[in-house]
Amino acid sequence: MKKVETSAKTVEEAIKLGLNQLNVSRDEVEVEVLSEGRHGLLGLRGEDARVCLHLIENEYDDDIAPGNQMDAGDLAQNILETLLDKMDIEAYVDILPEKMVTDEESQPSTVLNIVGEDLGILIGRKGQTLISLQQVVRLMLSHQLGRFEPVVVDVNGYRQRRLSSLQALAWRTAEQVKLRRMPFSLEPMPAYERRIIHLALADDDEVTTQSVGFGESRKVVVVLKE
Repeated sequence: MKKVETSAKTVEEAIKLGLNQLNVSRDEVEVEVLSEGRHGLLGLRGEDARVCLHLIENEYDDDIAPGNQMDAGDLAQNILETLLDKMDIEAYVDILPEKMVTDEESQPSTVLNIVGEDLGILIGRKGQTLISLQQVVRLMLSHQLGRFEPVVVDVNGYRQRRLSSLQALAWRTAEQVKLRRMPFSLEPMPAYERRIIHLALADDDEVTTQSVGFGESRKVVVVLKE
């Protein structure tokens, strides 16, 4: 397991230094705090915090072809099929011809659609399991390619249908706000669903959108432009 030791004034600063040295994200390492450090007294120098970052090894690397042997879409498909196989889920993965813009990216993402029967377990409550599966695929793909590549994971077209439904909701809500001249709050949504609402109304001349609240209670409010 590859690792690096760093030190800084605080534990968080030491962790950031280690992540920069490994060129990875926080999700790709295990952090071992060797010393939390201490402040100096009477002008004397204190002790820096020390941490050891262990790069998490990818247990699926032996089952997945190296990234330079296929393009990003094919590699992502290979990764997802390997995960499904290890989860004993009978399904296959299609690379859809259309792109999709979701989450924090403004660039279109390759869409991998898992096709099969009784796959609700992969979606989860409000799509949370699907979001987690997508994150795992992205991390593994980034590790293989050495760069971030936007990928959307869908199940039997669930996210595509949800995207169309949310866009329609955004447009209906905007019309109600214009008609009643009052703001309207939508139900709490995950970040990627809120982004769909924001994008759907981004070019509207009369209304704008705001995200309010915290955590799972965060939601979009549609208001008239001043």
